[in-house]
Order: sequence, then structure tokens, then C-alpha cells
Amino acid sequence: MTTVENPTVTHVALGGTRGGPDVPTLRRDRWWLQPLVTTTVLTAFVVYSTWAIFVNKDYYAGAALHRDLISPFYSPCITASCVPGTRGTAVVATWWHITPALLVMGGPLGFRLTCYYYRRAYYRGFWQSPPNCGVADGHRRYTGESRFPLILQNVHRYFFLIGLLFNTILTIDAVMAFRMPGGGGIGVSIGTLVLCVNAVLLWLYSLSCHAARHLCGGHVRSFSRHPVRYRLWKFLTPLNARHMQFAWASLVFVGLTDLYVRLVASGTITDLKLF
Repeated sequence: MTTVENPTVTHVALGGTRGGPDVPTLRRDRWWLQPLVTTTVLTAFVVYSTWAIFVNKDYYAGAALHRDLISPFYSPCITASCVPGTRGTAVVATWWHITPALLVMGGPLGFRLTCYYYRRAYYRGFWQSPPNCGVADGHRRYTGESRFPLILQNVHRYFFLIGLLFNTILTIDAVMAFRMPGGGGIGVSIGTLVLCVNAVLLWLYSLSCHAARHLCGGHVRSFSRHPVRYRLWKFLTPLNARHMQFAWASLVFVGLTDLYVRLVASGTITDLKLF
């Protein structure tokens, strides 16, 4: 048995104040910058998209301008209130006579609203739950997503499939943008490139989604028995690592695409033909 005689006591002083209800965080960096930027960008997008949806005009540059450009906010245009040239022969909602964008935006909005990344972004930015890592939650009680209305976030996997449908439609719009009606034949303009880039970014955002990766590789006990699903999972995994970047790029660019089509349709700018 060993005894210690005359033990020495070392006093340790921890720097800073201990965190708690009265001290939200011990962080000294600009942790508030990320939620501030998130809140600003999302608020700007919501304000602009709401205006663009309800203004209900200048969303299509058609044959009169020798173009076939439609805003992604208004596609597919399937209501009776669509301007000539946008709806073709498919009018599904003949009873809908207000802005067609209000009917269209439900699918893409639901997909982004329930997106795993966006949930983290607006939970931190708007609800302060929590504002950032190592920062106290803005609420005294946390119930997660187990109660209404946040329990509805579980429908994300279904909105993912709806999002793929809209991506396909917007890809068709991008292909149709190569048309130059009124004698122009087939060509490429700035508007053509804008719609193509918009479609590509939307596909990258969707395919980098956690739901897409789970659809390919989830519930698989042995990849060796599912070689096709393994190749898809392996292809999507690097995209999934950049889901945040694709989420922001696609969000900002879809708004810029609407703005570009709107400026062309209103005659504010001319859609320059490249070749």
C-alpha cells in the first residue's frame, strides 16, 4: 500500500465565463455572420419570388421576340390564365384564372422547404435553434421534429420525387429555348444558356440530396449484390458532399433566371443571339 505525504494541490483557472442560460456562448469569432447571411438571402428570395409570382406578367418571351423563354416560376403553365404560347395544348386547371405560378410553385417550394440542408439553415437563421455550433438555443425547450407542424418535414422523400418531375420539365424548357421562332430556326442565345445552366444546377441540387443517395444505397446490406445501385451511390456521394453549395447556387440562379426572362419579355433588355 502506497501513501502520499504532503500532497500538493494545483489550482486550475479556466479562462472565460462558464456558459449557461445567462451566457449564450463563449465563442469570440463572428459566429453570427453565417445565420445573418442565411436570413438575408432567404428573405430576399422570398420577397422577390412572392412578387414575381403575383405580378403575373412578363414571364414568357415568345414568337414576337423570336424566342421561346419561360420563367421557371411559371413552368409548366397549365392553367387557363397562361399567356398564349406557354401552355401549348395541355390545359389541366381550366378552373384556375389567377396567377399560374401560384399553382406551380407548390412542388419546388415543398422540396426546398423540407430539404435537410435548408432545414438546418432556416432553423439557425430564423428560429435561432440553435444559431450556430457552441451557441445556446434561442428557445428554452426543444421538441425536435416530433410535433406538428415540423413533423411534416418527413414528407421530404416524396417532394424529392416531385422535384425530379419539375427538373424534367425545366430541362425540356431549356431544350425548347434553342428554338428561334419567326424565321430564326435553331440557335443559341444568352437566354438559352441561362435556362440550360438553371436546369443543370437544379439537377445537381436534386441529385446531391440525401434522399437521392439514400434511394440508391439505402437498405442495401451488400453492395456486391447490387452493382448498379452501388455505382449510382458511388456517383452521388461526391455530389452529396457539395449539397450546400448546390442548394445556394440553384436557389440564387433560379431567381436570376426568372429576372432575366422577365427583363427580356418586358423589352427592358434584348436577348443577344450568339450563333
